Parts: sequence; structure tokens; C-alpha cells
Amino acid sequence: MTIARNILEAVGNTPLVRLNKVVPPGAAQVLVKCEYMNPTGSIKDRMAVHILNESERKGLIKPGATIVENTSGNTGQGVAMWAAVKGYRCVFTMPDKMSLEKVNMLKAFGAEVVITPTDVPGDSPQHYVETAKRIARETPNGFYVNQYHNQLNIDAHELSTGPEIWRDCEGRLDAVVLGAGTGGTLSGVGRYMKKNHPQVRVVGVDPIGSVHYHYFYTKTMPTPHVYKVEGIGEDILCDAMDYSVVDEFHQTNDKEAFSMARRLVREEGLFCGGSSGCNVHIAVKIAQQLGPGKTVVTVLPDSATRYTTKFLNDQWMKDYGFLGSDRDLGQVEDILANKRQPKVHTARETDRIDAVIELMRSSGVSQLPVTDAKGRPVRMVAELDVLRGLQSGAVTTAHPVSAVAQPIGGLIYPKARVEELFRIFETGQVAVVVDSDQVVGIISQIDVVDFMSKRGK
Repeated sequence: MTIARNILEAVGNTPLVRLNKVVPPGAAQVLVKCEYMNPTGSIKDRMAVHILNESERKGLIKPGATIVENTSGNTGQGVAMWAAVKGYRCVFTMPDKMSLEKVNMLKAFGAEVVITPTDVPGDSPQHYVETAKRIARETPNGFYVNQYHNQLNIDAHELSTGPEIWRDCEGRLDAVVLGAGTGGTLSGVGRYMKKNHPQVRVVGVDPIGSVHYHYFYTKTMPTPHVYKVEGIGEDILCDAMDYSVVDEFHQTNDKEAFSMARRLVREEGLFCGGSSGCNVHIAVKIAQQLGPGKTVVTVLPDSATRYTTKFLNDQWMKDYGFLGSDRDLGQVEDILANKRQPKVHTARETDRIDAVIELMRSSGVSQLPVTDAKGRPVRMVAELDVLRGLQSGAVTTAHPVSAVAQPIGGLIYPKARVEELFRIFETGQVAVVVDSDQVVGIISQIDVVDFMSKRGK
């Protein structure tokens, strides 16, 4: 028997388990790394312990220091565990959408918790990241963990999670599917694979409402919006996210996340959280693409102990329209089917403005997605953009449309819930439906009105 000197040495080396019931026949095998079996119940223990050990070793954390961090709960618990073992005070900021269980667990370690509003811009002084920075600045001998922009976050997973996955698969691995929050897990495992086993497909997972998916494909920032699943996704760009080691991103919605997480608990006996549902939902999708004889690995980032009053509660699921509620309006792909519009009109970045004007006129549309050479949507052009450009004399009809096109917003995918379109419409945009990098449909407010009126009949 090996005896750990303290609980910090028990972090990592979590088991890899095969899924048996939620993976359909004819798909690749899906293995899950049970990160909820880390000491405080989440994968964030790895990053917290690595960052703090290294920072203490370098003299950045001095005796009597106060450790400050912004957290969705899981990182805070890893930090609080380390602080308890080492004897440091710690203060955490958390968005108000996080579960009461997470708040109480932090307080159980002796930590102080400051709650901030969720639905504020990323640069707002009230944002939980900005609040943590302020507290760290104002606290004597304060140390800011800075998980969102700390390269040690990535290093933790490149040094431990990635090698463990490869070791336990004994080299038989075709794809890894990992959610992106700060980006540390996805980037660290991705770097390990790209440096050592570049044939492995690295797949990112992002909840609708987060910025990663949109930024990966367009290199522009969307307008983030609130979603219910916790511990995955982000509303700001993070230096701990290395997009260069990711092959592709997929989106999930709250209903998919919570439905799969409940299945994992009830059918596979895996007591994991909502972000695990995101990861497994996409891992199963990739497994169906790859087929038999292949192996897909994903992680179960945290424990369901944090969510007993949320997605594990039937009434909570019904209240938010995730479980047989009349408020469930269906999926975006249902609206596309209702439109019966076989052709999607787009413009290429190199198309002349006069050609785009003619396309708008002949197709009866007032705005068009603008795609790059690979057909990926990168910008949006509206009649008003063209009019302003011509009126000001900044362009002529011979200029490429890229000269007047605007950053694209409102990307959504076919399996998104109809309710998620409303956030896009609130910003005055149409919804651009994207699947596998390609535009497959455009949805305006009148399309939703028509869809709902037909359902009502």
C-alpha cells in the first residue's frame, strides 16, 4: 500500500470506464475518465494544486498570503483544499447562477465567498473575474490564481490528464472530446496529443451561449448569453485556451446536457454533473461518426453532489422546460423543416458588392452571411451596410463585399432549442444556423412566428 503524505497527493490517476447503455449500437466505444473521483469531486483539483504548488515554489505565494480566485465553484474547492492543507486564507468570487451546494462546500473549507451577478458584460466591474482582481489588488499579500489566463492551467493537463488517458488506453485512441471552460483541460490534453500522438482527433465542446465555438470558427467575439449548465463555457476569451491544438468544436444545449447527465447517473451509475452530459453527448456523436473498432475518450469533470437541487430534481427540470414541459418549443431544425427552403443564400468574401446587391434583390433577402474560402461563415452583410458604404463614398459596387460586411453574430446549430433564438433576436440579428462549419439555414423572427402559429393550430 502507498500512503499519501497528504490529500494533495491523491489528485489524479482517476479511472477510465467504458459506457455501455448510452452509446447506440454500431458506434465506437466511448470511455469516460471519472474526474469527479478527485478529492474535492472535480477535475479542477489537478489545475488548482499544480498552479499553487508551482507558485509557492517560485515564491509568488508567501507566508501569510491570502489566495483570491474567481470560480464557478470547482476550482475554488481545489484551491480551498490546498489552502487548508497549507494554512492559507482564501477568498472566492462566484456568479449567482451557481448552485448553493457549491457555495456551502467552499465555506466548509473555511473560505470566504463573494457572490456577483451572472448576466453582466465580461468587462463589467461587477463581473466575478473583475471583482476577484479588485479584491486581490486591495488585499495585502494577496495572490490571484488567475485560472483563466494562467499557462500553468494548461501545463497541469499536459503533464497529467493527457498522459494518463494515453496510458490507460494503451495507445488505442482515435478521438478525445473535452469541454472548454477556461480552456485548460482541452488545451493541455490537446497539446499533449498534438506533440506526441498527432493522429488523435481533438474535439472541443461548448454550450450555446458561450464564446468558444463562435470564436474558433470566426475569430470574432459573439454576444454571450446565459445558459444553465455549470462549469463549462465562458463569456470572455481566456489565455488558458489554445485553439491551435483543437481540430473542431461542437455545441450543446442545456436540455441535451442535463438529459444525458441524468442518463449517466441512472443508466451507467456515474454520479456526475451537467457538464459531463455535454461531453458525453458530443462523444457519442463522434463515436457514431467513427463507427466500430474505434475509441473515443471524454471526461466527467465533476460530481452530481453539486446539483441535487438542480438537474437531478424533476421539478427543477420541468420548471425550466427540460422535462416534458409545455414550454419546450422544439429545436431549430424543426423551424428549418417548416420553412421548406432548400437553398441557403450566402456571399463569399471576394464577391463584388454589385453581385451581392443582385443576389439580395433576386432572392428577396435583406442580409446575407459572408463565408470564407472553405464555406465557413465569418461576417454578415445587410442592405444598410451596403447603403452606408456607397453613400459615404468609402466603396463602389466594384469593391469586394468584405469592405462593408460586419462581424457575424447569432450563430446557432440545428439541435439548439427554439427558445435560444430569442436571445439572438433581442440583438437585432437573424439566426445563422451552422452545422459542421457550413451554413445550413437562416432564421428570422417571422420564421419563428410562422412556426409557432402552425404549432398552435
